[in-house]
Amino acid sequence: MPSFVIAEKCDGCKGGEKTACMYICPNDLMVLDPNEMKAYNQEPDACWECFSCIKICPNQAIGVRGYSDFVPMGSDLVPMMGTEDIMWTCKFRNGNVKRFKFPIRTTPEGSSNAYADLKGDDLDSELLATETGKTLVAPIEAPVWKQ
Repeated sequence: MPSFVIAEKCDGCKGGEKTACMYICPNDLMVLDPNEMKAYNQEPDACWECFSCIKICPNQAIGVRGYSDFVPMGSDLVPMMGTEDIMWTCKFRNGNVKRFKFPIRTTPEGSSNAYADLKGDDLDSELLATETGKTLVAPIEAPVWKQ
């Protein structure tokens, strides 16, 4: 679900040339309306849904509709950044509000690779790195795997 700006909360990051959401958007979708001095998503269909703009907004002026697999349809999600976690506020269509936290990454980037010691045998093989030594027999009929 692409992000959207809540115009009543947006202050255009107090009149600068660029807003925080403009700096952080990896797809350069957030722009500042020079007449209203408020940010907006210029092309919602191209939104990567990375939520970077939502997390960086100092006024919590950017929202997103949550996917129905983790929040009910029609609910709004708003994050609040803390020093150790992100507090998500979910407002449901009936007005109920629920909050939940997720910790912020504390490890250096790239240090949490669970398969750092795993090396693939053959880069041209169609097998996954964990599937070494398997071969497909009789692909015309039902596939049968041999060890």
